[in-house]
Amino acid sequence: MTRQIRTSPAASDQSLHQAYDTALLDLDGVVYAGGRAIGHAVESLAAARADGMHLAYVTNNALRTPEAVAEHLGELGIPTDAAEVITSAQAVARLIAEQVEPGSKVLVIGGEGLRVALRERGLVPVESAEEEGLAAVVQGYGGPDLAWGRFAEASYAINRGVPWYASNTDLTIPGARGIAPGNGAAVEVVRIATGAEPQVAGKPLPPMHRETVLRTGAKRPLVVGDRLDTDIEGAFNGGVDSLLVLTGVTDAEQLLRAEPRHRPTYVDRDLRGLLAGQPEVVPAAEGFRCGGWTAVALNNGVLELREDDDETGGSEETGGSGEGGDGGSGSDPLDGLRALCAAAWTAAAEDVCTLDAAKALARLGL
Repeated sequence: MTRQIRTSPAASDQSLHQAYDTALLDLDGVVYAGGRAIGHAVESLAAARADGMHLAYVTNNALRTPEAVAEHLGELGIPTDAAEVITSAQAVARLIAEQVEPGSKVLVIGGEGLRVALRERGLVPVESAEEEGLAAVVQGYGGPDLAWGRFAEASYAINRGVPWYASNTDLTIPGARGIAPGNGAAVEVVRIATGAEPQVAGKPLPPMHRETVLRTGAKRPLVVGDRLDTDIEGAFNGGVDSLLVLTGVTDAEQLLRAEPRHRPTYVDRDLRGLLAGQPEVVPAAEGFRCGGWTAVALNNGVLELREDDDETGGSEETGGSGEGGDGGSGSDPLDGLRALCAAAWTAAAEDVCTLDAAKALARLGL
């Protein structure tokens, strides 16, 4: 099936928590950062839930069990049931269970989250490559204390032909002290030693999306994330809409340069965007207008941003979590970013935008 290329953020007359039945929320960079709740997250999620939206928390981190994640969210002021947490460990356990016999032994290279997920699927987690009848090797994030010898154990089994699975391949993982190697870095170690390729379950691949939909029963899900290459691409692969929030790793410049599979349906500052509609981006004489801003792709390779003189445009349009901005007439910088996205993505079409947007973004303070 050929997918239409997104060339502009979409509009929504309804608030997003009313337009969609379930929010599939990434955690780090969306709900919390460094273990602490991100600004406006707690109250926004509470309001969305109170109005009937189902919330599910979707993470590529296979180390913690859903119970541990739910407990952490509760400590932050976000009451959560373990059934509302979906992990890449659960997705990879289902993937394995569909390909091996019930009760099969699986060599675990990772943490407790993987072991619990395998048992849930009727599989037997083991620790040694020498186990008789070994059916699979599964590798997931094991935390900073995972022993180097575990990678050797995986390599011994894989080099004998045992099928290899990975929960996810995120190369890095953010922590309180900075960026650390993620499971993808550990997978590279084993790949070098074996020359093999694992079957991968986590975002942005379909097994994770399928696991999430199966567990939540979502009919009109909205993926909410901060990463283009996992959250937004995962939504693209799953054929569902997405909301990018600018509280995590993706900045405005990266958003303008997004390739088609990384372009979100909506963009907003933070989780307050769930509680608002989204403004329309419309073609203007030379470019695209949103709110009080017009963005134009100039022939000299520059993206230009102009204040819109049309008083009917301005800040009275519905949408976004707007706080007002630096432009005249109190124009919302997020509207300027939305207009720039339309100009950049339209100019790029199926490619990556190479236009210079530095001055335009500086004007927005983004």
